[in-house]
Amino acid sequence: MNAPAPALPLLEVEGLSVAFGRALAVDGISFAVARGETLGLVGESGCGKSTTALALMRLLAGARIAGAARLGGDDLLALDEGAMRERRGADIAMIFQDPGTALHPMIRVGDQIVEALHAHLPLSEREARERARALLGKVGIAAPEERLAAYPHEMSGGMCQRVMIAMAIACSPRLLLADEPTTALDVTVQAQILDVLRDLVTETGMGVILITHDLGVVAGMTDRVAVMYAGRIVELAPTVTLFARPVHPYTSGLLDCIPRLDSGWDEPVPAIPGSVQGAMDLPGCRFAPRCPRASAACAEVPRLREIEPGHLVACWNAP
Repeated sequence: MNAPAPALPLLEVEGLSVAFGRALAVDGISFAVARGETLGLVGESGCGKSTTALALMRLLAGARIAGAARLGGDDLLALDEGAMRERRGADIAMIFQDPGTALHPMIRVGDQIVEALHAHLPLSEREARERARALLGKVGIAAPEERLAAYPHEMSGGMCQRVMIAMAIACSPRLLLADEPTTALDVTVQAQILDVLRDLVTETGMGVILITHDLGVVAGMTDRVAVMYAGRIVELAPTVTLFARPVHPYTSGLLDCIPRLDSGWDEPVPAIPGSVQGAMDLPGCRFAPRCPRASAACAEVPRLREIEPGHLVACWNAP
């Protein structure tokens, strides 16, 4: 059973698969995002989260992509490159994981934002420059007029991340993909960046796919959560439900790994034994080698099934 779409979905993904040679990085996942909704995409490194986002943006050179991803009636995966280029930035935009590599080091910040604006909007140079200044102010950068003339290396990591957000929202996209937007930032700056994203969703009503391994961020930012393991979605539920009643043993393991303030100073943090199975090891449930509930049934691939309204799990031994 596929993940049910929210009412009036903004994005509908059906059977998305991404392969690099024989390696299947994303294996037939389905989900939907509504307007004004933030969907969390969580899991260990290498589970396919970023690959999913890059596939939706059509930025994976050499990959074989199958399935459908409908945004506003258009299947992003079926568009030719010219049509897709028109939609990147205008309809769907992405905040990349590392602003240090996503921003051009030899081009001033203002010029990079203006370039994005000129690509999609009929603005004069003065209008684009003014809009770029307003965008920097919107994401919380002080003295935005001065920062327009700065190079990325002259700004802190948190400020560069804000610039990336400004570029992503410059043309008011309907869907924003945020790939680890607070990675490598200190706690105070993380909170500021998340506040900016939260305000943007409230103000614009755009849909957001928030990719992260930080379950604290997930708890505070998302409406629903899709848990990925080895290229598949293994559980999908409203955020409150997932934290209160996790069903898949992998989800339970992730939540158990969160450090607790009431734990003893010498008490070890729980860990999920073993490691992620390779992408070419396809038979059965991929989590079975690490699962405390594994049984003979796990030799077959479990499909997502609904166990309560809006709560789906792919596990033969789930309650």
